[in-house]
Amino acid sequence: MNSLLIAGTDTDAGKTVLTSALAAYWQMYFPDRSLGIMKLLQTGTGDRELYTRLFSLDQSPEELNPLHFSAPLAPPISAEREGRKIELEKVWTALQSLSERKDFVLVEALGGLGSPVTRELTVADIARDWRLRGVLVVPVRLGAIGQAVANVALARHTGFKLRGIVLNCVQACSEQEIADWTPIDLIQSLTQMPVLGTLPYLDDPNDLIKLAASASRLDLERLLPGVNLVSKISK
Repeated sequence: MNSLLIAGTDTDAGKTVLTSALAAYWQMYFPDRSLGIMKLLQTGTGDRELYTRLFSLDQSPEELNPLHFSAPLAPPISAEREGRKIELEKVWTALQSLSERKDFVLVEALGGLGSPVTRELTVADIARDWRLRGVLVVPVRLGAIGQAVANVALARHTGFKLRGIVLNCVQACSEQEIADWTPIDLIQSLTQMPVLGTLPYLDDPNDLIKLAASASRLDLERLLPGVNLVSKISK
């Protein structure tokens, strides 16, 4: 499938920032090529509203976010509070439709790889079942190494294929702090997974120019395989 699943180690790891950065880069430098964005499932408010505000998307609200529940809780709990079921077939149908119409689709997951989507399936299970390829966003902070190792191990256990890891500065930090908290050589050695770059801390995550510039720091050839991307922003 012509898509990238953007997964994270946990809530607020930086999935939305990476999705926005890649989308901003794409729409800025490849306006003649169609891009779709999908938030698989959302509880509460946030991502779908942000993407609608930031980007000109030629797609329906249902394709942007096929399932939405009001309470900002784990999906099974939020759905049960509303007396609803989690209709994964609805999400799959929307993703197939969007992929058929777009050159590429950025698919943002929810929570971490181990987060429940239903009472039986996690994010990693869905990624495996739908044969999605993805990237793992790891927040730059103390404890990041263990999070990276655990989530990559879960991905391998379930059969979810990762293209690599992207580090994300969730707070302003120095180069030394980045090196101390997320040493790339150690993370790559322990996970046997390539680190595809580091997103800097953005004081304004709605600035499309800064978002696109942050995407240009990443290994776009691995993140968007098959897409002839040439960075036009100085790294």
